[in-house]
Amino acid sequence: MTKRAYKYRFYPTPEQADRLARTFGCVRFVYNAVLRWRTDAFFKEQQKVGYTQASARLTAIKKLPETTFLNEVSSVPLQQCLRHQQAAFKNFFEGRAKYPAFKKKRHRQSAEFTSSAFRYRDGKLFLAKCDEPLAIRWSRPLPGEPSTVTISRDSAGRYFVSCLCEFEPETLPVVPKTLGIDLGLKDLFVTSEGERIGNPRHSAKYASRLALAQRRLSKKQLGSARRTAPGLDGKWPIFTPKSPIAERTACTSCPAD
Repeated sequence: MTKRAYKYRFYPTPEQADRLARTFGCVRFVYNAVLRWRTDAFFKEQQKVGYTQASARLTAIKKLPETTFLNEVSSVPLQQCLRHQQAAFKNFFEGRAKYPAFKKKRHRQSAEFTSSAFRYRDGKLFLAKCDEPLAIRWSRPLPGEPSTVTISRDSAGRYFVSCLCEFEPETLPVVPKTLGIDLGLKDLFVTSEGERIGNPRHSAKYASRLALAQRRLSKKQLGSARRTAPGLDGKWPIFTPKSPIAERTACTSCPAD
């Protein structure tokens, strides 16, 4: 058996969005607080802190009067973020990665739920402390019961759920014929049989609109109402060079809503 993650988009209710926002915030708070504690222990006291000590630190943090909000969300994502942090430190000490970085609010937010923190029944997914199922757009069926569910929100405000499932890989038949593929810039790829597949260049379709919006934005005062107003046509929002909407447009190759 092999494990594979199946990612879907979903549309939370206002109550679910509020609870997920609190969960993301608590995960980020715990991750950064424990990372700061481990950093001080490593650089100031030359001590390596393991997952057991980090978990005990989380228990102590949750008992503080000023952190009672951590008890309002499921404890599973908080424990899971410490496990991910432990894996990041392991990769750092073994020379496979850089030192773990702090999480930022404006970046992608995520929370991982194990089987004890969600229910999957009759094609519906319920998270811990949520009465209603998630409105998931099932673009393809799940091959089985998910063992882990990861909820994420990108910088453009879209929500996704990733379900980790076990499946039996399909054995493909052996064919005597082979085909070579050469990737290129002018053509997307060329096969060894001479077939050429053109490069669609989706992002070029919106490059001029993006450049125009950025020129307009550069002439507006920072913090003014005109800076965040729609474009002159009333349809396209004002883009910033690295705005979430611009990133979403480049990734999905479609106009922003």
